[in-house]
Amino acid sequence: MKQKLFDKFAELFGNSDGARFYFSPGRVNLIGEHTDYNGGHVFPCALTMGTYGAARKRDDRKIHFYSMNLDKFGVVEASLDDLTNKQEYNWANYPLGVVWAFDGRGYHLESGFDMVIWGNIPNGAGLSSSASLEVLTGVILTDLFGITDLSMTDLALIGQYSENNFNGCNCGIMDQFTVAMGKKDNAIFLDTNTMKYEYAPIKLDDAKIIITNSKVKHSLVDSAYNDRRQECTDALAALKTKLDISALGDLTPEEFEANKDLITDPVQLKRAKHAVYENQRTIDAVAALKDGDIAKFGELMNQSHISLRDDYEVSCGEIDILVDLAWKTPGVVGSRITGGGFGGCTVSIVKNEAVDAFITGLGSAYKEQVGHEAEFYTVDIGDGASRLA
Repeated sequence: MKQKLFDKFAELFGNSDGARFYFSPGRVNLIGEHTDYNGGHVFPCALTMGTYGAARKRDDRKIHFYSMNLDKFGVVEASLDDLTNKQEYNWANYPLGVVWAFDGRGYHLESGFDMVIWGNIPNGAGLSSSASLEVLTGVILTDLFGITDLSMTDLALIGQYSENNFNGCNCGIMDQFTVAMGKKDNAIFLDTNTMKYEYAPIKLDDAKIIITNSKVKHSLVDSAYNDRRQECTDALAALKTKLDISALGDLTPEEFEANKDLITDPVQLKRAKHAVYENQRTIDAVAALKDGDIAKFGELMNQSHISLRDDYEVSCGEIDILVDLAWKTPGVVGSRITGGGFGGCTVSIVKNEAVDAFITGLGSAYKEQVGHEAEFYTVDIGDGASRLA
């Protein structure tokens, strides 16, 4: 991959002398969906698929972005003197937003840079291609410009800030945090309220994590994602008229049931119920994993999907078909929608001996019912973003 990137870099910018090589992973969330902006727990892991980048400083104020996946946009040129979101920049607004967020924090770059990327995360699949690109940009900026006082957690927060405020999607911290802090063969049990986290080894001796892409693209900026966030905010405000809480994640299911009558809007009630119960499911799932009870973990994944489908209403017909097919397949431990929703992917834990049957059986049944093919990725859990040798 490195050679392909550097050849393209040389073709575009004259040569690749002094260019540096970077990688930033995608992520999949095993359980704990739409809890991250509700002050709850999440349980994601970084993937070995992600975004590769080559970058080099310039000696003027120009910034050049080029994606080998989206070559129809050519080289996107921006300037350090005009850090604004422009429609014609398209995908490059994500890395540009990180430059803008650095600038807002007082990290004014003394010169521009050239950056070429290539990724193997399918776009719009809900595996965090945007967070991967944001954290990649953060790593590139700190490395190229010798910025030494920002931690990987800082880079995650800067990526989230830029996505919220430059690109207009009110995402929580989970995606950027996972991309920045990922650890091989471990998922991250993160309390998004306190930012306390621990690594939990994923030991699936006789099973694999399989991501199935419905090929229904989601776009969180255009979707009802921001609406869901607002509905939760309104539900929290209703609960706060009596309860001293700062987030929905502060409540146990029992406390929620005792006080849910404070929420008079039926839609807000369903959204809040999901946030509270999903948080508890995530806590229970990590406990089950520590006990080696993969069956319980799978059961909680299935419950998570039902809640996301019925109470949070972020699934879609194609995803529900994939999950229903998975549930009927022998050897599937658990399966659910993953990511922001409204399309994208499912994540399933499948016993080794059932993997081939899962992919062929689901693949043909899905195509028959939906009319287009799904894509399957058997994934490995990898490390967070870094500069590569």
